Amino acid sequence: MPHTDPTHPVTAALARARSAEQPTAGPPCSQASQLSQRPRPPGPSAPLPPDLDRILRLSLAAGPDRPDGRLRPVPSAGALHPVDAHLLVGPGSALPAGRYAYHPLTHRIHRRGPAPSPVPAGTLAVLTATVGPTVAHYGHRAWPLLLLDIGHAAAALALAGSPAACLDAPGDLLAAAARLDGADGLPLAAVRMTADCPPDALTQWAAPDPAHGAPPTGPTGPSTLDSGTPDTAESATTRRLLAALGPAAGTRHHWHPTPPVDAPDTVLLTRRSARPDLLLGTPDERQLIALLTAAAAGHPRGPSWCVATGGTRPALLRLGDHGRLDLLASGDARPTLAIWAAHQEWIATTGAVLLAHGCPDDAPPERVRALHHTAGYAVGFAQLTAATLGLPSRPIGSWQRADLGAAIGREPGRDWVLHGLAIGRRPDERHEGDDDPS
Repeated sequence: MPHTDPTHPVTAALARARSAEQPTAGPPCSQASQLSQRPRPPGPSAPLPPDLDRILRLSLAAGPDRPDGRLRPVPSAGALHPVDAHLLVGPGSALPAGRYAYHPLTHRIHRRGPAPSPVPAGTLAVLTATVGPTVAHYGHRAWPLLLLDIGHAAAALALAGSPAACLDAPGDLLAAAARLDGADGLPLAAVRMTADCPPDALTQWAAPDPAHGAPPTGPTGPSTLDSGTPDTAESATTRRLLAALGPAAGTRHHWHPTPPVDAPDTVLLTRRSARPDLLLGTPDERQLIALLTAAAAGHPRGPSWCVATGGTRPALLRLGDHGRLDLLASGDARPTLAIWAAHQEWIATTGAVLLAHGCPDDAPPERVRALHHTAGYAVGFAQLTAATLGLPSRPIGSWQRADLGAAIGREPGRDWVLHGLAIGRRPDERHEGDDDPS
């Protein structure tokens, strides 16, 4: 049911994040200070078994010894990488059954606690977000970017081989399954790391276990992984808002199977956000269709998709039912997109911009979360498609006043830009760039 009250916390926060209001400057944050110096989780550490080693190495592993010098093979707003993985390991693994925290810099896991009895088969990952660094960088605009980051992290795990993702589980269920409290970050999604997990694995992990005490009541409080970033009122507000965005306790959650992926490990390890000056030249029709198809197939509960093109006949295009490009609007939308995307002027001359759009002003909280999660998740698949086509790309997460529906003559407030992927044609330089796609 939509919210008609503009003062509702979610509706008001969404309107503020989409407005022209500039974030208040906070403490400086960087890759080096926020990820490479992230404190190790408590508890004894162990190396990963081969099946989990590959998935995490190709998705969330970080470190200066990576062959391309990047901290992670997945994009993140501001290159801050706020997402962490907590593993729930059942029987059949080389690891003893139990709950573990993954440390991206050391690429090792730390045992946090025992498994329930009985323990479900397979291994799950619960993804959490640390809000401090992103809030320090983006202020009141941080929380949509954190949702997109969770989607990108889930997509990275899926592209590396995890068989399914759950982007709509209630936060209290995720917290109880992984035995998380406020010191562990906000739990916002789950991923099946192995195919033998039963459909109700999260529920089984979350069940009360008299031998080991009651599970946490919910994801509240500050995160210890915010170390080095002073807590602020904006951080506290962001945590409360993200916790409130989840579905109600007891709401049914859905596992979405990973779409087919055919990419070598080298592409997964070296895909990256290209520098804006390399995003020149408009992809051809076949490539645009492939990108739109990949985005739409990324998640069935996701937003709508279109692409703004440059070239001799600039237009806003969408994928029609017949599998060809349909005209949504004529003219060059890229200069307007450059203004909407926090005044990133380079977007006005990029080859094309893939756009996720939807999420009306009065969308209910669980729909707001789902659309941002799935937008980030699907752009992960679209970016890999671009890499396999030899096209440089760069995700764009920051959007203000980006009412796409109103711009093309539709009802205002119903169809907003949520996420973007800038694309060009420089195949010989497709791996050059930085790690900050926003």
